[in-house]
This record gives sequence, structure tokens and C-alpha cells, in this order.
Amino acid sequence: MRALSRRLGSLIALLHRVMWSRVVRWGAFVSGLVSLTLVFGFASRTMYGIEHGINLIAYWHIPLAFLTALALSTTFVGSVLYLKYEGRFWNRLAHSGGELGFLFATLTLITGSMWGRIVWNSWWEWSDVRLVTFLMVWFIYAGYLVVYASTERGSDERFAAVYGTVAFVTVPITYTAGRLWTPTFHEPTIANSSVSANIDPLTLVVSLIALGLLYVYLMAVRIRLHELEDRVVFRKEEVA
Repeated sequence: MRALSRRLGSLIALLHRVMWSRVVRWGAFVSGLVSLTLVFGFASRTMYGIEHGINLIAYWHIPLAFLTALALSTTFVGSVLYLKYEGRFWNRLAHSGGELGFLFATLTLITGSMWGRIVWNSWWEWSDVRLVTFLMVWFIYAGYLVVYASTERGSDERFAAVYGTVAFVTVPITYTAGRLWTPTFHEPTIANSSVSANIDPLTLVVSLIALGLLYVYLMAVRIRLHELEDRVVFRKEEVA
């Protein structure tokens, strides 16, 4: 048991060092500048046979969709580890991932609607299985944040952890929906040679790296805020 505790402690310390490292902070800043340069300086404005500046939003819309899955996966992993080993860090990790995942999901929906209005002449299409399932994920994780906010520290937080574990089943469904069912608008972009979108791979990868590093940094900041909140609560309890 002590050996397991030491290993978990070492893992938590490693995660802290990675999230707060200068590589993450400066990497997010530099890659963000490179992404902006590539998008606005070199990327084509023509996609799906339509030339329009809004097409450039694809280089953030697609990475945001991927990072939504990553953040919600973090919530799943943190929830599972909290249920198995408890420990405040895993609870903080799960909630931080849920908050950022919900934020990224919201931005994905907004940027997707803006892009779709020009490319497909529609802000929204209820017949598109990807859109509908992604909206379902958005509502479910909005519910997760509500459940977490309604729990009290150290008492009924397991309810939020169970929710975060079970809710994850919706994530792989929406990300495979375009292959499991016939999409109305969304063609699978990865490993699909017939996709009609003209997206520059280098620009897309750089944007994904930039937003990925930003995600890691925001996770570090949010977890730190959780730690400060816990300290405030602990001091109030001591005074009481």
C-alpha cells in the first residue's frame, strides 16, 4: 500500500512539473504565433470549392474538437482514479478537465456553426448525426459541472466522479458517428482520401500543438485554483 502511495505521489509530482514547465508556457506562446502566421499568411481560403475567409476557422475548429475529447478523457481518467484511490488531486484533475472540455465543446459548436453557415449555407442541421451527438455531449457535461458544483467538499464528491465516469460513453459515440452512420455534412477528415476539404496538414498540426499546449497550461492554472480554494476552506474550518 505504501509503495502504491509513493508511486501515485510521484505521478502527481511529475504531472505538476510537466504542466508548470517553461516548455509548456513558451511552447504555447511560440506555436500560437506560428499558427497565426501560417493560417493568415499561407493557408488557402478555398475549401469545399468555396473561397471565403471564414474557411480559415477550420484550423482552430478541428483542433478544438480533438481537445474536447482529450479534456473529457481527462475527466474520465481523473474520475476513475478518484473512485479507486480517492485523493484530492484526482478530483481536481477530473473537474478541471470537465470545465475545459465544456469550454472547448462550446467553442467547437460556435466555430462550426460559423463555418457551416458559409460552406453549407446553414447554421445548424438536425439531420447531421455528428452535430446532434456532439450537442448531446455538450448537455451531458454541462450536467456534470452542475452535479460537481452541487457536491460538498469531501462528502458526496463521489457522485460527480461516478457521473464523470459514466458520461464518457457519449464521447467515442460522437467522434465515430461520421463513420458509424451516413453524415449529412460532416465527412470523416482523418484517414479519408475522398474528403473534399482542402486543409493544409502542416498548419493544422501546428494549430493542434499550440492549442494542446495551451490546454495543458490552463489545466495547471485551474488545478492550482482548486488547491487555493481547498486552502481557504481548510483555514475557515480551522478558525471555526
